[in-house]
Amino acid sequence: MTATASGPASGLSRQLTKLRNLAQPFFLPLDQSSGWQFAGLLIALLFCVGGLVLIALTGGIGLLGQLVPELTEKYFGGIAATIDTIWSSWWGAAFTGLFLLGAASFMAMRQQLRNRRWLHWLMLGIIVLMLLTVNGINAGIGFIARDLTNALVAKQQDGFFRILIIYACCFVVALPIRTAQIFFTLKLGLVWRDWLSRSLIGDYLRNRAYYVLNPNDEQETDLDNPDQRITDDTRSFTAQSLQFTLGIFDALLTFSLNILILWSISQTLTFALFAYAVVATTVLVFAGRRLVRINYDQLRYEADFRYGLVHIRNNAESIAFYSGEEPEQQETTRRLGSVVRNFNLLIVWQVIISAMQRSVGYAGVFFPYLVMAGPYFAGEIDYGRFVQAGFAFNMVEGSLLFVVNRIDELAQFTAGITRLEGFQSQVEQVSRQVLPEREAGANAIVVRHADLTPPGGDRPILRDLSLSIGEAERLLVVGPSGCGKTSLLRMISGLWAPSRGEVQRPDTGDLLFIPQKPYMLLGSLREQLCYPTDESRFSDDQLRHVLEEVNLSTLVERYPDLDVKQDWPRILSLGEQQRLAFGRLLLNAPRFVVLDEATSALDVATEDHLYQLLRQRDLAVISIGHRPTLTAFHDTVLEVNGDGGWRLMPATSYDFGRS
Repeated sequence: MTATASGPASGLSRQLTKLRNLAQPFFLPLDQSSGWQFAGLLIALLFCVGGLVLIALTGGIGLLGQLVPELTEKYFGGIAATIDTIWSSWWGAAFTGLFLLGAASFMAMRQQLRNRRWLHWLMLGIIVLMLLTVNGINAGIGFIARDLTNALVAKQQDGFFRILIIYACCFVVALPIRTAQIFFTLKLGLVWRDWLSRSLIGDYLRNRAYYVLNPNDEQETDLDNPDQRITDDTRSFTAQSLQFTLGIFDALLTFSLNILILWSISQTLTFALFAYAVVATTVLVFAGRRLVRINYDQLRYEADFRYGLVHIRNNAESIAFYSGEEPEQQETTRRLGSVVRNFNLLIVWQVIISAMQRSVGYAGVFFPYLVMAGPYFAGEIDYGRFVQAGFAFNMVEGSLLFVVNRIDELAQFTAGITRLEGFQSQVEQVSRQVLPEREAGANAIVVRHADLTPPGGDRPILRDLSLSIGEAERLLVVGPSGCGKTSLLRMISGLWAPSRGEVQRPDTGDLLFIPQKPYMLLGSLREQLCYPTDESRFSDDQLRHVLEEVNLSTLVERYPDLDVKQDWPRILSLGEQQRLAFGRLLLNAPRFVVLDEATSALDVATEDHLYQLLRQRDLAVISIGHRPTLTAFHDTVLEVNGDGGWRLMPATSYDFGRS
């Protein structure tokens, strides 16, 4: 019984913690404020806005009474009397105290509101102000509906049209306020999405978190499809967070402004509404918990399906060469099948929840009639008050059943929180790790007694490796396919850490890695050549000269405008991409370069020409290759066998065909 009882409570606590981790940093820094302070400041915002509205309303009615006292007494006498009652009773002192408390809370937290966070609170305050205004108008409409109904029943034509004009004026005033509220809500959501996306992207690219986490492996992982989490999940989270936060504010304001009206009409109806709301909310919340997991799965399956289609687009030529349409179709259809199966389950539960919601809604229609019919037939209330009771009941019911009416949206929101917060927390954990310090400005690559084991593996690739590559020295790494040559380069470049021993390397700008398939970024030809250096460092003549140096003069002829943007991986052959990567190397001018079969798609003559360029610049080189002609451009050969063994020998004495 204890475990069962604590399950929902602990689950809710975890979800609230995740929500706080995502939402609070936009408004308050996590390391300088607690969740209670964040919640308290949200309540303080209500106090401040409510106090400002009361002050403005008091001043406005007072000014109107001075200018046109007859109009004020005729149409706004009730409001003026209510304001006088508030300020002449303890309510005035209470409202004043709450306003001062709210203002003091923001003053006390002013240090935490730096970095433009105060602007986020200001925008939220403006939205809440508009919500309060619209709710005040809605509360007044209840009284207008009462008087309008009584005028109809009494057939008072003059009074009816006078009240009808006031009714129309309420809508004229409310429409621009509601429109402005929608604008500011969407604007705040956009600002929040921009802030959160930038934060996630920054953490994702810091400390190579994108590489360490490697979330797109085909295995059970909480970090699938990071692209979707940063784009779709972030957009949905910010929009839905505002929707639910403002919905809760709206519900609180609606409840506060209408519960006293309902209580003054019928205490029995008020108690019946509370009991009915508690039962309906409890049933639907427990029923809706199943939707959370289904929605979580749906988000993942949809993202996997989309990734499969993107994979086909990115590898269109390779698939066409293999005529691999059939297996690609099978895999894509399998992913689509997961989407459809889970969506069928989602449909079933959505129908169940919808049926329960409609039952609750239909039941709510009968309560005012059931409870108020007796007093009306007994002559205790008139028909206008009967109508007002129904109006107030519906308003309070909507506020109390806010969660019930949005249970399916809440399930989607909860699933999105789980995905986005899980991504955020793991990315932050990696991005904020303190990396081991290394010697600054090292003038050599030095490996001392290093053992290398792949991350997550237990079979060593290299044991007790020691070597040194100084400036202008050149090392060729050879060995059978799959023996771990590229893994060695990962360790030298700093992507993998040795399980034992140490690796000393130059600063990042002095060490450049070129893989077999060079990286082609989304950008212009100029950006491709200069990456990752600032392109403004080089003139057009320098860039064209480098292209000619690496035998890409035809590329200059095809694209004389270096700012042209193309799908370079599709347009350029692998050999052209490898030559472009060498041009990038020459422009970046590192002291050390690591080449992982970076000339495998080139003919021997072009390969010789490119290595001559490296020799002319006295670069230190570590190469992986299989061609015997490469020994002429290296001083030493490191042979690895894949079982941890290795040996070093002069390049002049190494025989590729000895085995």
